Amino acid sequence: MPLNVTQKLIKDHLLSGEMTPGSEIGLKIDQTLTQDATGTMVMLELEAMGVKRAQTEASAQYVDHNVIQVDNKNADDHLFLQSATQRFGLYYSRPGNGVSHPVHMQRLAIPGKTLLGSDSHTCANGCMGMLAMGAGGLDVALAIAGNPVYIKMPQVWGVKLTGRLSDWVSAKDVILEMLRRHGVKGGVGKIIEYYGPGLENLSAMDRHVIANMGAELGATTTVFPSDGEIRHFLATQGREADWVELQADEGAEYDLYEEIDLSALEPLIAKPSSPGNVVPVSEVAGTPIYQSYIGSSANPGYRDFAVVAEIVKGKRAKEGVSFDINPTSRQLLTDLVKEGHIASLLQADARLHQAGCNGCIGMGQAPATGRNSLRTTPRNFPGRSGTLEDSVFLCSPETAAASVLTGVITDPRTLDMPYPQVHDPEEPTVDTKLLTEPLPYEEAQQVELYKGPNIALIPDMDPLHDAMELPILLKMGDNISTDEILAGGARVLPFRSNLPEISKFAFENVDRTYYSRAKATPGGHALVAGSNYGQGSSREHAALAPRYLGLRVALAKDFARIHWQNLVNFGILPLTFSDPSEYDLLENGDILELTDVRAKVKSGKPFTIGIKGSNREIHVEHSMSGRQIDVMLEGGMINWAKARQDEIEA
Repeated sequence: MPLNVTQKLIKDHLLSGEMTPGSEIGLKIDQTLTQDATGTMVMLELEAMGVKRAQTEASAQYVDHNVIQVDNKNADDHLFLQSATQRFGLYYSRPGNGVSHPVHMQRLAIPGKTLLGSDSHTCANGCMGMLAMGAGGLDVALAIAGNPVYIKMPQVWGVKLTGRLSDWVSAKDVILEMLRRHGVKGGVGKIIEYYGPGLENLSAMDRHVIANMGAELGATTTVFPSDGEIRHFLATQGREADWVELQADEGAEYDLYEEIDLSALEPLIAKPSSPGNVVPVSEVAGTPIYQSYIGSSANPGYRDFAVVAEIVKGKRAKEGVSFDINPTSRQLLTDLVKEGHIASLLQADARLHQAGCNGCIGMGQAPATGRNSLRTTPRNFPGRSGTLEDSVFLCSPETAAASVLTGVITDPRTLDMPYPQVHDPEEPTVDTKLLTEPLPYEEAQQVELYKGPNIALIPDMDPLHDAMELPILLKMGDNISTDEILAGGARVLPFRSNLPEISKFAFENVDRTYYSRAKATPGGHALVAGSNYGQGSSREHAALAPRYLGLRVALAKDFARIHWQNLVNFGILPLTFSDPSEYDLLENGDILELTDVRAKVKSGKPFTIGIKGSNREIHVEHSMSGRQIDVMLEGGMINWAKARQDEIEA
């Protein structure tokens, strides 16, 4: 049977299950990616599991999120991560080397391989003909130890690209068009595979832009073929020997079909505060802006900065507009300097920041209250920028550059200038000095883990109780993001290795009283949410911190994929309404009465939950596999893994 690229990748790595949409499959993982905001916990998990050496073909730890060092915390964690990568046999990308996704693409990505990362935008490396997926840190730790990753087999959504992008329209507008059509839930349960003649006009980094924000659609991942363009990209990085051709067979079919005529697209923009709130730029043109921010993993390529430099060359940013340049890698920054683009940006009043995630995750460059920020970042969830009452728009570099000159949101097609013709350098700088290779095994085993005073061990977690009375401490609406569950930013990220401290920030963007109320409810509690609960980043702390505070049941209309898995991993029972209208029956303060829980969960059948002090009850169900049920009964993946290890040793 002819296979598409996704099917080939899954078939080549399938260890268990069948390739039937909706059924659980186990996949061999070739490579892993961790970043410092999630990697500290991953390294602690590896230590807790007694892992001696990474069992993958390549695993890399990047320092790109916590690069602001206002005190000892981030610096101490960097030393811990460096020692852990030496001990466990991982690559280590030092602060300043750049954002994980483009650096991994340049240095380690190989067509035909699988990549699992503790960052939801790991899917960006699908541009290389890889099956690259985001996951919670514990799943990545298990993959580093040589275990499969388990997912539900997605549908494969074929998106045929035709035509060629017009002047002033770029790759960011392609993915914004997908979000305009389908919203932030459109890709749930699907892998998006792009194909068609339009690919001939998209560079490897253009494809990275599109694949990166597949996460915003809720997709499991995005896949592109490995063709001549990927071969050319690897050749420019001195890695042509790593190229493998990977294309769909003639006659290959997809579960779903879509078509985008690239030549018909116009500049698009996502209004606050959702990546799915997309309209044409012309519809909001004239809206005043405070900030125009260029960079992030969503637009990390040379042309994304060079085209901005050419647009603003010889001009000045509008008075009162903060023009922020966020380089995405040391290699990119070197090339931009060599070609004179950094000089053009600085002469146009740009503020140059260090290579890293920075403002995308709320680590600096936060906008003023009540002012509009225009960004080329992938997300604009409420408060993600670091300003609680923020107003963030997502757009292409062209739109951001045009707007910085005028001080208002501007359709770049209205600029009185020809469209800059920018091309990637044929011989880009290849700089590996800040990427350290794994130590030999014997030398690695002599390394002591460095643990600063900010690192706290993960506490023990009890198994799933058979009977529970749980007050509902929070009732929330649709599309609650992990940024709202547990914020990023300079106040919060330094505590990623300190669970007791980071838990103090749980749900602060939803209800600032949650922490104190949870601490005052020692018997545990529940929360209720609408659709797409837990969308956004892969941060397992969004499950781990509430679990630490006593969350035992999360009841929602439906869940985002990665957060749902993280809830299971940490022993929080993820239930959905059998009848979504029963969401309206519940209020804050209601006490859920659960009886004979373990048997009901194990049966896999729908069951009822009573509401204490009333004759009301609600009908619920779960979609956990048999393996996940075992994990839940044990109280989470760490307990489950320990029990299996004890059985082996016995």
